[in-house]
Amino acid sequence: MKKITVAFAAASFLLPSAAMGIPPLPPPPPPKGPELAVIIAPVSGERMKKDVAKLVSFGTRHTLSSQTDKKRGIGAAVRWAEATMKGFGLETLQTCDTVTGRRVPAPTKVCNAVAIQRGTERPNDVAIITGHIDSRVSDVMDFTKDAPGANDDGSGTAAVFEAARVLSKHKFPGTIVYAALSGEEQGLLGGKILADYAKAQGWNVIANLNNDIIGNSCGSDKVCNDKVVRVFSEGPRWQGREDLAVQIRSLGGENDAPSRNLSRFLDSLAQSLPLDLDVMQVWRNDRFGRGGDHTEFLNAGFPAVRFSVAVEDYEHQHQDLRTEKGVKYGDTIDEMDFPYLEKVTKLNVAALASIATAPPPPEAKAEGAVSTDTTVSWTPVAGAAGYLVRWRRTDSNEWQGAHYLVAGSGPDGTGCFPHPRPGSDSAKSALPCVVVLPHVRVDDWVFGVAAVSKDMWVGPVASAVPGGAFKPYVAPPPKP
Repeated sequence: MKKITVAFAAASFLLPSAAMGIPPLPPPPPPKGPELAVIIAPVSGERMKKDVAKLVSFGTRHTLSSQTDKKRGIGAAVRWAEATMKGFGLETLQTCDTVTGRRVPAPTKVCNAVAIQRGTERPNDVAIITGHIDSRVSDVMDFTKDAPGANDDGSGTAAVFEAARVLSKHKFPGTIVYAALSGEEQGLLGGKILADYAKAQGWNVIANLNNDIIGNSCGSDKVCNDKVVRVFSEGPRWQGREDLAVQIRSLGGENDAPSRNLSRFLDSLAQSLPLDLDVMQVWRNDRFGRGGDHTEFLNAGFPAVRFSVAVEDYEHQHQDLRTEKGVKYGDTIDEMDFPYLEKVTKLNVAALASIATAPPPPEAKAEGAVSTDTTVSWTPVAGAAGYLVRWRRTDSNEWQGAHYLVAGSGPDGTGCFPHPRPGSDSAKSALPCVVVLPHVRVDDWVFGVAAVSKDMWVGPVASAVPGGAFKPYVAPPPKP
């Protein structure tokens, strides 16, 4: 078999393939910004304002509030959420569990409103958008006072509805799940219920985009910023961390969990769209000492990130409705910025469309210790017509330099290259797709691979490091 070699390029230098006797490689896929701009155009801040107003009208959506009242409380809100998404022609259900805990003193049924848009080709590959529908006041156990929850998290819930409304008019190879989660304020209960459901269904969850507080642009200190959205992502993956620690120490991966690469993907995507919105990547799981529903997806081994505003307004979240010394407190709709919410939602919709169209990220591996060449190998994935090999310096936050599309040539339709001939360095790889980067020392770079569809849609990069795969970590069986 012919050895496959690729000319290596980075921001600092280029090894021309012609000079090495290697045929020129195809250009990388063009950005999908123009196609995505058409898909996201119908997203409407004014429509989301109506959805937030309806959510506020339930008085309180506290998890411990009434589940039977037709107009007030969490039960009425969840039923309305399900009916709203069903009205878009989607399959809907409620995922529920009865829970007790530190903030749930008596056994309580907690239900999420969920809609499913089944993929036409790869229905088991799933992208999930979430926002939490429950609300609270200053005392997290007070379920009687009015708790409008306009921004926290009526904004994220409205984004879920708007994504469902807009994307339900299209068809995608992969599945998209839209979920309004309950119980977040009582301990991320709805997030765990849905993550457990996803695991029980055997879903291959590519991404959970959790939207929590995404509808204001000014803080209590009068600092304003409607040009940035924060995306929080974990570094070393939490699930499987004990098993992976020794490998990561030797081979790297502290900054390359799948969620971190999902964050990079979102940052790059925002740059290709006409949104006037930049992604601020915040490299921690969530805000300092705080949490959100995406954490339960991470605990289950699924890639997940949190969207949140650039500037939080602490006077208008987790507060009783009141005025003290001329300062108004409470999470009310008049404090929101709906043009800003529209931009953040458009980024979510673009990401869901991209992830549901592109093939899922492959599992990748880099080898080359004590060698002048690096071998990158990966598993084939369904729907891939090719693969994009990426790299960056270990101290770089983004994939950098020129990159090449490695077009698929495998006879089995996987888009995979055959193995190099026996005896070559890259024949040592245990994975079936192999590319050799000549004169590249593996010590100095981080490598990754993204899958590319026949229509040139590119998914997130999976880093070729321990724990870099987008699937939950499974420990290898013990050696005999």
